[in-house]
Amino acid sequence: MSAHGPSPTARSLAAAAAPAPKAKLTHPGKAILAGGIAGGIEICITFPTEYVKTQLQLDEKANPPRYKGIGDCVKQTVQDHGVKGLYRGLSSLLYGSIPKAAVRFGTFEFLSNQMRDAQGKLSSQQSLLCGLGAGVSEAILVVCPMETVKVKFIHDQCSPNPKYRGFFHGVREIVREQGLKGTYQGLTATILKQGSNQAIRFFVMTSLKNWYKGDNPAKEMNPVVTGLFGAVAGAASVFGNTPLDVVKTRMQGLEAHKYRNTWDCAFKIMKYEGPLAFYKGTVPRLGRVCLDVAIVFIIYEEVVKVLNKIWKTD
Repeated sequence: MSAHGPSPTARSLAAAAAPAPKAKLTHPGKAILAGGIAGGIEICITFPTEYVKTQLQLDEKANPPRYKGIGDCVKQTVQDHGVKGLYRGLSSLLYGSIPKAAVRFGTFEFLSNQMRDAQGKLSSQQSLLCGLGAGVSEAILVVCPMETVKVKFIHDQCSPNPKYRGFFHGVREIVREQGLKGTYQGLTATILKQGSNQAIRFFVMTSLKNWYKGDNPAKEMNPVVTGLFGAVAGAASVFGNTPLDVVKTRMQGLEAHKYRNTWDCAFKIMKYEGPLAFYKGTVPRLGRVCLDVAIVFIIYEEVVKVLNKIWKTD
């Protein structure tokens, strides 16, 4: 070694020996908190499209349809109830959206932390499994009971004399009349839908993130990039499972008694309405889901960055 410090060879060897940058693991507690915040903000932004989608899906072919399309549905709702009519039933979704995103991200980070390699990198295949686990958890714990109540609630609000006075009154009435089982209608369809949904979304999101970060798992992501990747992940999930969404909505509506089970419902839609019926409501859903997933991922990632500064978990 020369008197002037280490030789260039020694320096390059030291650099090679320096550990590669590691991705920061997200503590499941932070994921639950950040997910809940993201879910709440996102639903307030995108609720009107959700309302229109449910209205159009419930407005079946029979009994002459009330609405001619998306624009007509919005126009009639605003004429009858003012702009706030597009926010009817928001409270029930807020109570569902916050715990749903909290359970989803909490489960995903918990599972993925067990699977990441030494650099903290998660492969696309592993993210598919973690996403599936996250989707199934949110389906059982939050989505199925919440969605059943939401569909019955919107259906009830549209009947000539609504019988539910508010969200909690509605839940009490449903449980009183039908037991807890009344809030778990269409569980199979919901598990299939949420499981496949989150598996597709996290798979696409992780694949795009890994491509963007290359050899540096610790590379920070710009919110715009996160949003674009989220929108692509959302679009992929819509084409992957709109048919399940249609079956699920039918299984949870007030007409659910027409179907023996999930498979019977799918069979009857195919038999009486043809394959295109499975893609009902795709356009409003595509726009909503892309926006939806993009917003959730942006807010989630940004909230996690803030939490990492103030809540030390390493």
